[in-house]
Amino acid sequence: MGGEQASKVPERPVPAITYPSRGTVKFTVLPADPEREVLGASGKLFRFQIAIEGGIKGIDNAALAKFVRETYGAVNGWTAGGKFRFQQVGPGEASDFRLMFVTPETRDTYCGYAPDRYTSCRIGDRVVLNIARWVHGVPNYGAPLLTYRKYMINHETGHRLGYAHQLCPGAGQPAPVMQQQTLGLHGCVANQSPYRNGALYRGPLGKYDDSIPTS
Repeated sequence: MGGEQASKVPERPVPAITYPSRGTVKFTVLPADPEREVLGASGKLFRFQIAIEGGIKGIDNAALAKFVRETYGAVNGWTAGGKFRFQQVGPGEASDFRLMFVTPETRDTYCGYAPDRYTSCRIGDRVVLNIARWVHGVPNYGAPLLTYRKYMINHETGHRLGYAHQLCPGAGQPAPVMQQQTLGLHGCVANQSPYRNGALYRGPLGKYDDSIPTS
């Protein structure tokens, strides 16, 4: 006796993120966290906005905002040491920095001190993330794209928090989050987290003279 089998509901495909070389340079600020949650138990509070440049398509705004909040509030994220707290605020609200997802040429508009269309940067209260790196990652990173995306957020936010570039502390060790992992690991292994086992994970101060890819 064979009954009818329930038909499977096909999964909705995740839309691909697409972007032009240069967007509109006009930004949509995402709504505030609906829970108004303050991430972190203690420390200086940083209110942040998330903004997406016009021309970038295929981003799930709610999922992106959740991913950012989870990155900040992770067990080894910037909230782990009790020095910093974060809260996502919305359009028109006072904020301490804006996390901006931008096209490659707009990246150069904001990070004009070193135009390369490849990297990301932090300028004042703007934490500028290059959508090309968000979509494609970097070669030879040795870790999943989601790990690299968390690194992007934590590295550039780290500059807003006052941290400078650092070097690999030793072959085979995790790269500090403030190492320029986008350009090379220099014997370290990929790492997206500023803290390890409850302690801030650091390397020696400094940066490498790495060449920047052209695409």
